[in-house]
Amino acid sequence: MNNFDPNILSGFRLLDIIDILLVAIIIYYIYSLIKGTIAVNILIGVGLFYGIYLVVKQMEMRLLTEIFGGFISVGSIALIVVFQQEIRRFLIHIGKNISLRRKKFFWSFLNTKKTAQIDNGEQIKPIIDACRSMSRSRTGALLVFSRYFDEEYYQSSGEYIDAPVSKRLLESIFFKNSPLHDGAVVIVDFRIMTASCVLPLSDSEDLPPQFGLRHRAAIGVTEVSEAIAVIVSEETGEISFTKDGNVNMNLSPEELEKILKEEL
Repeated sequence: MNNFDPNILSGFRLLDIIDILLVAIIIYYIYSLIKGTIAVNILIGVGLFYGIYLVVKQMEMRLLTEIFGGFISVGSIALIVVFQQEIRRFLIHIGKNISLRRKKFFWSFLNTKKTAQIDNGEQIKPIIDACRSMSRSRTGALLVFSRYFDEEYYQSSGEYIDAPVSKRLLESIFFKNSPLHDGAVVIVDFRIMTASCVLPLSDSEDLPPQFGLRHRAAIGVTEVSEAIAVIVSEETGEISFTKDGNVNMNLSPEELEKILKEEL
């Protein structure tokens, strides 16, 4: 027997379909950002907490309902505090996509992208030469390329330098006996702004066990900002590139140069 009522769909509008699709897209983006992080476990805990609240409320257990209800009433504030990094990453991701599309339109309109890459080649060369040299000597290094210099964020944990990028300066900073070799170098507009910076480590649970503090710091800073990072492994001399929390490993200097020309 068919009990389907055709009147159910009579009030369904095109805007309702758009509404469902937008919610699905938001859920997908949120899941892609927290996938593999400790935030997934927190979100599961919050879901179980809310489920228990619904159960005790349905069973009219007044004392537990009052206790759980008190937590639920401030739940939105608690979620903002707990998921502040994920919310920041989500907003940065949206803003970055809008900025990228605007930039592509700008370059295609002026048709000067090729000229810009040629000009950047000379500025990128000392970075590539330094990475090649440090890779051969297995000198550990972490270079962060930021679009702007956040003094409160970077300078508070590092030594302020503000000098043009050069191969010898980078090699001197990361020389194992240098007092500045621990931490990261922050480069803005092809100027070394700070050295020996302490960066936030990634809390992702999916990272390979062989990743050390440099790789975790590179991933962490690219997860919470628009920065990109280059790592030279002290153990293997391997060159890696990080963007948006994703790592490209075992790059040759030529491959790194091509990537930096596109990104910078």
